[in-house]
Amino acid sequence: MASYNYLRIKDLAEEDRPREKLLTKGISSLSDAELIAILIGSGSKNESAVDLGKKILGSVSHNLNELGKLSIHDLMKMKGIGQAKAITILAALELGRRRKSSETMKKKKISSSRDVLEYFQPLLADLHYEEFWVLLLNRSNRVINKIKISQGGISGTVIDVRLILKKAIDNH
Repeated sequence: MASYNYLRIKDLAEEDRPREKLLTKGISSLSDAELIAILIGSGSKNESAVDLGKKILGSVSHNLNELGKLSIHDLMKMKGIGQAKAITILAALELGRRRKSSETMKKKKISSSRDVLEYFQPLLADLHYEEFWVLLLNRSNRVINKIKISQGGISGTVIDVRLILKKAIDNH
């Protein structure tokens, strides 16, 4: 039988286990570390999934926005996080980002650069490279579509005006 140097989730009272706590008290009762523990499913030989979740959050000062900026390789540098767990965490963060982005899609009207910032921030905030997007509006400044024109490097990207015009015409 394996020897554990920590309190395993199985050893916790049933109401303190993340999955059971979610079922009895609701998802909002879980801490960020407990949510990560549910995602990763298991800990390592030396720490529980909850402890591993706390370690991951501690590495980004408990800032979920900073966690969203980490790469698979950044997460895999942490002991106990392999490729599968890193991918699961990043996939969950991406779902959250897309949810936020879909909420801004319902924007009633674009009337200032601030509105454009709020529209694109969830989409572009965590990128480590430049992208060029076009936001197509109708005559009453409501969003018709958003189109990624190009993706570049760290300091810039190249655009072709003809491509922008073609995309705009195609989305009339």
